[in-house]
Amino acid sequence: MVYYGELYRQRKKQASMIGREKMVAIHAQTGSISATARRCGTSRNVVRKWVRRFEAEGLAGLADRSRRPHHSPNRTPAAVQKRVLAERKRTGKGRKRLAWDLELNEWTVRNVLRQHGQCRKHKLRHVLYPAVWAWDVRVPFTLAQADVKDVLDKGALGTAKYTRYIRLGLPRYQWTFCEAKTRFRLLAYSYELNQSNGLLFVALVMVWIRCFGIQTEVNWQEDWGMEFGGDNAAKLMELDRRWYRPYGAVLRRAPKGRKGYQGRVERSHRTDDEEFYLPLLERVGSVTEFLEYAGRWQYYYNVRRPHFGHDMQGNTPLEQLRQKGVAVPDTFACFPVVMLDKYATQYVTLPPGNDVLAHYTQNPI
Repeated sequence: MVYYGELYRQRKKQASMIGREKMVAIHAQTGSISATARRCGTSRNVVRKWVRRFEAEGLAGLADRSRRPHHSPNRTPAAVQKRVLAERKRTGKGRKRLAWDLELNEWTVRNVLRQHGQCRKHKLRHVLYPAVWAWDVRVPFTLAQADVKDVLDKGALGTAKYTRYIRLGLPRYQWTFCEAKTRFRLLAYSYELNQSNGLLFVALVMVWIRCFGIQTEVNWQEDWGMEFGGDNAAKLMELDRRWYRPYGAVLRRAPKGRKGYQGRVERSHRTDDEEFYLPLLERVGSVTEFLEYAGRWQYYYNVRRPHFGHDMQGNTPLEQLRQKGVAVPDTFACFPVVMLDKYATQYVTLPPGNDVLAHYTQNPI
């Protein structure tokens, strides 16, 4: 069986040979290197090169020659290559394990396997839900990137602020809805990471959007965390039918290992650390005060803060929304930033046998 890549290379070689034969034939007619170069649209050096090869070797001289160097001082010794190939055949291990066992550089092993056609072909993942790139979105609120940020990150906050965050008893998880086209965001918080909180967040955001007259079907693109339903296909379909569709929303999944699909909401979390949490923690003194500041931050991010990402041109998310035809007032950015834990168990009732809080709750600290 000939693959498309190999077929393309074969046809390219054939086309090159035909072009060189025509070049030699034109030179035979004109007898001039310069005239041949003008007719073929190339340089005299190229014409001279193929004419000389044809005169010396005939048609065989018009074929491509190997560009392999005559001397390769850094080439892996043949004995080492044999060791790598023998160990690969015996154990079937990947390049990292082989490099560890044979005490070789990982890239040396990779190059040996590649040169001898021993690299494994990656299997294509089965796509449960078709993912969408933010670059492809044309209409606002057709795609939303939803994610949960673990605020209690010592690497981002530093030891002092990390300790202060714990002592104040502030909520650990930030729930983020990020409209993919304009980067407009809505926030909520919780102490626990569970599916009940996630479903309540979906309901609050969708009701808020509909109250301002936005009727677009919203694709909620989320990762594969348990707070968003995990990876059970039947369960995800039931969640979509029961909790998303009634609001005119659709549950989507970003491909595993492809964080670029969630790039805009992920990048916004870095901005949260740099411009909100780090300056805030020196003056906030209670959970109530924290939520008030979070509401102000949400408003500032959407209405006042300029953005310079792709296609933003220094505009704010709200300005981008209006430029894209979504006429909403400034109060659209005043979404109430609430603690989801307080209301989730009252709002979300799950079928018997699905104790979400028992299975998926994570300790806040």
